[in-house]
Amino acid sequence: MGEIEQRPTPGSRLGAPENSGISTLERGQKPPPTPSGKLVSIKIQMLDDTQEAFEVPQRAPGKVLLDAVCNHLNLVEGDYFGLEFPDHKKITVWLDLLKPIVKQIRRPKHVVVKFVVKFFPPDHTQLQEELTRYLFALQVKQDLAQGRLTCNDTSAALLISHIVQSEIGDFDEALDREHLAKNKYIPQQDALEDKIVEFHHNHIGQTPAESDFQLLEIARRLEMYGIRLHPAKDREGTKINLAVANTGILVFQGFTKINAFNWAKVRKLSFKRKRFLIKLRPDANSAYQDTLEFLMASRDFCKSFWKICVEHHAFFRLFEEPKPKPKPVLFSRGSSFRFSGRTQKQVLDYVKEGGHKKVQFERKHSKIHSIRSLASQPTELNSEVLEQSQQSTSLTFGEGAESPGGQSCRRGKEPKVSAGEPGSHPSPAPRRSPAGNKQADGAASAPTEEEEEVVKDRTQQSSLTGSPHLSELSVNSQGGVAPANVTLSPNLSPDTKQASPLISPLLNDQACPRTDDEDEGRRKRFPTDKAYFIAKEVSTTERTYLKDLEVITSWFQSTVSKEDAMPEALKSLIFPNFEPLHKFHTNFLKEIEQRLALWEGRSNAQIRDYQRIGDVMLKNIQGMKHLAAHLWKHSEALEALENGIKSSRRLENFCRDFELQKVCYLPLNTFLLRPLHRLMHYKQVLERLCKHHPPSHADFRDCRAALAEITEMVAQLHGTMIKMENFQKLHELKKDLIGIDNLVVPGREFIRLGSLSKLSGKGLQQRMFFLFNDVLLYTSRGLTASNQFKVHGQLPLYGMTIEESEDEWGVPHCLTLRGQRQSIIVAASSRSEMEKWVEDIQMAIDLAEKSSSPAPEFLASSPPDNKSPDEATAADQESEDDLSASRTSLERQAPHRGNTMVHVCWHRNTSVSMVDFSIAVENQLSGNLLRKFKNSNGWQKLWVVFTNFCLFFYKSHQDNHPLASLPLLGYSLTIPSESENIQKDYVFKLHFKSHVYYFRAESEYTFERWMEVIRSATSSASRPHVLSHKESLVY
Repeated sequence: MGEIEQRPTPGSRLGAPENSGISTLERGQKPPPTPSGKLVSIKIQMLDDTQEAFEVPQRAPGKVLLDAVCNHLNLVEGDYFGLEFPDHKKITVWLDLLKPIVKQIRRPKHVVVKFVVKFFPPDHTQLQEELTRYLFALQVKQDLAQGRLTCNDTSAALLISHIVQSEIGDFDEALDREHLAKNKYIPQQDALEDKIVEFHHNHIGQTPAESDFQLLEIARRLEMYGIRLHPAKDREGTKINLAVANTGILVFQGFTKINAFNWAKVRKLSFKRKRFLIKLRPDANSAYQDTLEFLMASRDFCKSFWKICVEHHAFFRLFEEPKPKPKPVLFSRGSSFRFSGRTQKQVLDYVKEGGHKKVQFERKHSKIHSIRSLASQPTELNSEVLEQSQQSTSLTFGEGAESPGGQSCRRGKEPKVSAGEPGSHPSPAPRRSPAGNKQADGAASAPTEEEEEVVKDRTQQSSLTGSPHLSELSVNSQGGVAPANVTLSPNLSPDTKQASPLISPLLNDQACPRTDDEDEGRRKRFPTDKAYFIAKEVSTTERTYLKDLEVITSWFQSTVSKEDAMPEALKSLIFPNFEPLHKFHTNFLKEIEQRLALWEGRSNAQIRDYQRIGDVMLKNIQGMKHLAAHLWKHSEALEALENGIKSSRRLENFCRDFELQKVCYLPLNTFLLRPLHRLMHYKQVLERLCKHHPPSHADFRDCRAALAEITEMVAQLHGTMIKMENFQKLHELKKDLIGIDNLVVPGREFIRLGSLSKLSGKGLQQRMFFLFNDVLLYTSRGLTASNQFKVHGQLPLYGMTIEESEDEWGVPHCLTLRGQRQSIIVAASSRSEMEKWVEDIQMAIDLAEKSSSPAPEFLASSPPDNKSPDEATAADQESEDDLSASRTSLERQAPHRGNTMVHVCWHRNTSVSMVDFSIAVENQLSGNLLRKFKNSNGWQKLWVVFTNFCLFFYKSHQDNHPLASLPLLGYSLTIPSESENIQKDYVFKLHFKSHVYYFRAESEYTFERWMEVIRSATSSASRPHVLSHKESLVY
């Protein structure tokens, strides 16, 4: 009798590293010694239906053959795949990686071993490599053709339409029908031909890689995705089918799932002869243990299924490979079988730490060039970028791009590959980067921790489905094309040509001009007085403010003048009220820079007479009073613009297209509020100057007078500012949501948004929650063309109660929200996150109770989800028809910004409140910083702008748009330890998981200021601040 009992070791629970087993392609480990002796040739059938022969020693373990196949394909994530073959009893079994091949495959000349997907992860976004997703897509295609993946006609047509898009490219009806006539993707395909053609018309512009992603997005939601049925009978003799998945063991009657046993409920799996036994954990309401028994056709069938269950449990549930059992001295009882290889956690960690490589590969059935989705080829570059990119050293080419060495060729029918030479490739299809072309650190090899910024190039975005995790162009700080290398996070999905809020190619640190000790002498000549650095902060932030004004006065206005999309009344309300501000602040900046030049001694004037800034501030703040009439108009302009967008589809499309331009690095309506925010910055600077100067200082009187003037202006505009911030935020959130009718209504206040896990019949599912002062929405990132979040339900706060329920459900940081009509159970990622949500939800409930009536309904469709977690149905999950409906109903929707704060919170599994947004507005900063990566030597000088919880990187302050960005939510801010061997002053460290950055400031004051503002983004504010900071928002 074979058995396995789920008793993870303390080390596995704590995530301790374990290297007892050799895992596929694992870095830093050598494969087991290959036994010498006679070589045997084994035919492997690949997922693209080609066959290849591999020669391995006949006494070698099965792992040697699997490694040979993975090496041949340059497949990093080979752990998801396996080799299956019919044994001598014609039972299809998996090749055991620890047993000698000769003991498993008796007659290798007459057996074809299939290379197929073995472990299907719960979310395809956990697959990091494009090659891996391509192979998974081939598996889905194969399962469709063989009738394993059953679904309704709509889903089948949608799946096939993505396959057709990847194989022949954009829609052409005649070509489509000819292709479908020659290729049968599913039985009874003729009846679906019109539907397939109709769906294919919607995929124009998708690359093969994007089509793979959409295919997997749809397939993973189907009940039979990744399911292999094993016939059995229950105790009553009823015919059923057993299957195993990442969640546990499933029971089917025909193709209908009738029961599921999650791994958390299973205590022990075993088999005895042809009986398969599942011992469940004791139920909370009973004292006995329940053991389920299923009868299979034979002992071999039973043992084969038991092995598959053992492997799935270990791969998806354990932190590390289980240790081998000690050999018994006299006799053994039960099977010695164990899982061999990396667990999914180890695979994800390995790729996150940079254990990946970019390779070319050929799509056998595709008639179009597959552009590497993670680094698409640029089409709109200025001559300077093209010239400099041609001068750069060799880059890693993405799939479909021709390397200087030649083109990718089709492999032969049966090339022989020796397992002892995994690096040799007689078949030229999968191609490694030549070892001789290695660049200096960060030049062409795949970066490890320097992969967290967003390349800001959205000029080529088209209407694509899916999630926002692709970069159009990676540009280094010299203007050249950066390496097409990127590591994806497990939570990411590279499916559209948009910049990810989390991960995309970073500025090439080697290609940028370096600066180190050569600046020391120049810095030492500068004044060391704190007042000088405060004045310099005014100058650097004023530069950024002017650039922000130019977004409206120059870029937006010139675009408006070219197209007749905006009413004249709206033009006259916006531009005449911003142009005077731009002119005034241009002169203001000149005066500040002249004063700093005198302060630094760059002129022949008497330095002591000019070591102050208060007089310049006072003069210009008094001049701003004459512009107050224009400032009052900005709130009116914001409301008029949003109302115009609401009433005019043409204006809405125009503004959306402008937001996709590189220069518009923030939402457009944010720039309309910049003048109001700038007044608060002046007030903060003057407060610091007054605090720094003693009353006897020559500059104190002017600083205090200027502070009084600006405080008066801020007080007059404060109420408008608070109202407009909430108004702007509601409209920004409206763009991220679909399925709501009237989000922006008088009296509604935004409080918090963030990611929580919702407990349903299928376990914990990630959902995005939006808390307002009258209602709580929960959404999911659906399959949409615009990367928006689909509303699943709403809970009015009127009459709601909230309670902690960790003990009841056994889920850490768990809350139960009980409304008048429904209740939901949610779990936060940490204790601190849970406390923030509890505090804000309770405050919102109190506000709702004080209101006169419950909040109105505002869901456009989709009734509330009233199902409890006890119902093991597809609660809170889209049906197959919903998938198609949500896709087709969004045909006319264009790409949406994919790097908004909502998406960042989704990927970082965190939350942010309106208080945090307001504090972020107050804590904006600009200036030069030196940046260094963990594994690089030199320091790179960049112009850095901090705003909106993000660091934006520029080559210089004169650039019109950022090269890249780094969202800071979830990052930790620390000072480097001695062991990190930085040996420089004024250095702070930002790190998130394996991503580490060092930044170096020029003085103690600037160091403290950067630490202060970044800390405001990496740690949320406490609730008492909101009561002093905000008043009731009514508009």
